[in-house]
Parts: sequence; C-alpha cells; structure tokens
Amino acid sequence: MAVRRICAVFAALALTGCSAGTSTAPQSREVTLVTHDSFAVKPEVLEEFQKSSGITVKQVASGDAGELTNKLVLTKANPIGDVAFGVDSTFASRALSEGVFAEYASPEASKGAQRYKADDSNRLQAVDVGDVCLNIDPAKLGGVEPKSYDDLVDPKFKDKLVVENPATSSPGLAFLLGTIAKYGENGWQEYWTKLRANGVKVVSGWEEAYNQEFSATKGDRPIVVSYASSPSAEGGKTKAVLDTCYRQVEYAGVLSGAKNSEDAKKVLDFLLGEKFQAQVAEQMYVYPSREGVALPESWAKDAPLPPNPQALPADEVKDNREAWVEQWRKLVQG
Repeated sequence: MAVRRICAVFAALALTGCSAGTSTAPQSREVTLVTHDSFAVKPEVLEEFQKSSGITVKQVASGDAGELTNKLVLTKANPIGDVAFGVDSTFASRALSEGVFAEYASPEASKGAQRYKADDSNRLQAVDVGDVCLNIDPAKLGGVEPKSYDDLVDPKFKDKLVVENPATSSPGLAFLLGTIAKYGENGWQEYWTKLRANGVKVVSGWEEAYNQEFSATKGDRPIVVSYASSPSAEGGKTKAVLDTCYRQVEYAGVLSGAKNSEDAKKVLDFLLGEKFQAQVAEQMYVYPSREGVALPESWAKDAPLPPNPQALPADEVKDNREAWVEQWRKLVQG
C-alpha cells in the first residue's frame, strides 16, 4: 500500500541512522536484516532494541515478496544477510524447499505465531497476517457494489476491475490462488475466461494497481486487488470485500549460512516480541501474529480481520504454483 511504501522509506532512513549512531560502540554487533520494500518499524522501538541488545540492525530492502524470495534462493550459497523478513505464504514453500532458512524455534513463537506456521520445521516464523481482498471505491460505483467473486463477471462491473499479474506480484498470486480455492481445479480457468471477457485489467504489481489504476487514488477503476487492511489508510472511503479474501502470512527466519546466526536469532525474537508486534498495524498496515495485541480503534470499523478467508494447503501451492501461473498467463495474456 502507498502508506506502507512511504513508511518503508522512513524505516530505511531510521535503520541507517541508528546503525551510524551505534557503530562506534566497542561492543556493537551488526545483523543484516533482508526485507521486502514495505518493511517499517518505529525508530524508538528499534533504538530500544539496539541499545538493550548491543546489536546494530542493518536493513537491506529487496523488492516485493516474490523478488525477495528469488534473491534469497539465488544467493543461498552466499547469503546476503543474517535474517530475512517478508517471504509470504504464497512463496514460503519455495524458500523452504530450496533450504534458504535455518531451523530456529524462537521462544516468542508460542505467543501466537504458531497459529500460522508454514510447516513443522521451525525454519519460518509468522510475523504478521495481511489478507489479500478486493477493495472497492463506493463513490465511483454508484451504490452497486460487488459482494463476491461471482459478481465480478457480471456485465455491470465490466471494465471496472484491475488486478496484479500473479507471475510478478504477491497479491496478484494470492488473488489467483483465492479463485482456485473458490472454484477448484476444474472451474478457475473458466472463471478467468469470464473475467477477461468482462474487461479485467492486469498490471505488473500492487503499486501500479493501487496507486495508478484504482479510482480512489489516481485511476478510473473502482475495484482493485489489495489488502483487507487497506481501507484503514483511506479513512473509510474504501471498503474491502471480505468474501474475496485469501490469507497471506508474512514470515521471518534466520538464513542458512548466516555470518552472525546467534545475533540473528535475537533479531528474530525481536520481530516476534510484544513491542515490535504492537506497532506493525500502524507501521505496515498488517495484523500482528502475536495474540492479545491491540489494533488501532479505527480498524474495528474500517479493517476487520476477515473471518473466513480462502486458503490452500502449502504443499498444494508448492506442487502447482508454476503450472497454475503458466496456465493463467496463456489464458489471460495469450
């Protein structure tokens, strides 16, 4: 989301500044935290951790979740950091099968993260949940709003939907997986054929879809694939269609072959800890994985956590993801 992108810029500045400010301390240790571009943390929360632990955190932003995963896989023999955050549930199986992450059972994971575990290996810990859903701009829809996947193929919504390419975008892939979960192996292709006939527009990524094509920002399309939490950034002017959500979990883990694995474990504990978790909603517009963490008051109205999101087993996604994306490409893009 735009707000997440802006926050990430300030976060990067804050991380760099903190690193510079502590680098002369004789007992300072450095951990390289590889993240997606939307990572953000309150400077004071990071500073407190660095001061109490003696660890300097150096952030390396590496694109969206898909780009991040690709970089981690390609550099696994010589990892570009010590710990990584931002591999999500649509790409986790690939990172795990490629041996990108080392096993580490964080003591903080038992406080809620275990509800969203990718598998039983303790190589990835859930940091947050950010369900992907349709978002709508009610002011531009004239009171006629889609309530489900089925509604999108109705002629009254012709040329109103913009989605992200699942081959290049994490939310785009999540939306595709949501339609597969909804319509099954024998029905999702027919559904996308109808979407194409109804004028769906495909762009490369979330930034372009939301900030350039969505009518609530600069564009003329009043329906977009975004996040359940996105309306909280728009002051209630937009809505998430909660019957079109696919559960997306963002993970962190210690990288295999990390140069500073012991301190990397402490950074992972920090990401799962109460103080970091308490600010993820405000900073990154996602839901914390830790139980008992209060959300901003406005979220109850504008961004409730979807009660029944679509989901597919990780093994099924792993075994079929590339084939599904290729089938989608031929079907939708020709």
